[in-house]
Amino acid sequence: MSTDEESGEPSSLVFVLIPRFNMMALTTTIEPLRVANYLTGRKLYAWSFVAPGGGPVVASNGMVQAALPLPERAPADATILVCGSWDSEHYDNPNLFAWLRRQDRRGIRLGAMDIGAYILARAGLIKNRRIAVLWYCLRAFLEAYPDTRPEDRLFVNDGNRLTIAGGVAGVDAMLADIGSRYDARLAHEVADHILHFPIRGDQESQRSSRGGQHEIVHPILRMAIGLMETHVEEPLSIPAVAAKTGVSQRKLERLFVTHVGRSAVAYYRMLRLQHARAMLTNTSLSVREIALACGYGSLSHFAKSFSDQFGKLPREYRNAWPHDDPNPIWLGLSPSLPELKPARKR
Repeated sequence: MSTDEESGEPSSLVFVLIPRFNMMALTTTIEPLRVANYLTGRKLYAWSFVAPGGGPVVASNGMVQAALPLPERAPADATILVCGSWDSEHYDNPNLFAWLRRQDRRGIRLGAMDIGAYILARAGLIKNRRIAVLWYCLRAFLEAYPDTRPEDRLFVNDGNRLTIAGGVAGVDAMLADIGSRYDARLAHEVADHILHFPIRGDQESQRSSRGGQHEIVHPILRMAIGLMETHVEEPLSIPAVAAKTGVSQRKLERLFVTHVGRSAVAYYRMLRLQHARAMLTNTSLSVREIALACGYGSLSHFAKSFSDQFGKLPREYRNAWPHDDPNPIWLGLSPSLPELKPARKR
């Protein structure tokens, strides 16, 4: 983002709202900027909301945000951030794509948050670019757009492109901008004001540890799960995973049962099926192609495993994906979630 500090002009952000955009990603990006203005008594940053056609846009949580129509010309120093979420991977609006390409030709900085990166990809605006994509969509995104470079990062700056993974990653992206543009002390004071610490940089992965929060995942399991996640298409044997983590297979199995609640084999299978689920909803690959990409040489074995895990055959799951459901469900990755019971009242 650029600003004319001598003239005192604020740095401008234009948020393009896509139906069912992620309100959390939007607000966590804006709040550090608002607080920076508040703490300095200066309008360091300004922002606006736009959408194709303008009017109210409903977020994924049901909240409504008013938006102006797309301006013919965004401010010359602006950063345009496409705000997407549910169904952005299928969003098709030629008018928006053409508008984004026009702004790009003018040298305007473009970006996206959450899975709004799909829209930039469909507009042909992130070829050969490093981009931040939500961690559970990484493999599916790369399969759909092999000419991009998706990364497990909170946010990525690549030339005049800024991509933010979503969730609270916008806080860190904006704190980094405040620190580089004005002063690291201001960025830290903003972080203190919003109770966000430590400040995370653009080299940090989206999860503090692979497979879950670091305080509940054994370090050997973190290593084993990391190996599993990097060997989805060509799965390792459990003895090979154990050897690479420096423990016996028996100890590794015991750690999985104790800390994860299922065997290493069952966890590995679930992990591969989660990747398959993301590909079914986020790509147009055939079921057979998805099976191969997730390490299944047999289509029938894949279909049975998927059905056992999610209650639907792969093709049924794809056809049943709720594109118009205001409250879609995405089953969590933790093996214990299906068995969760309400907490006992005190």
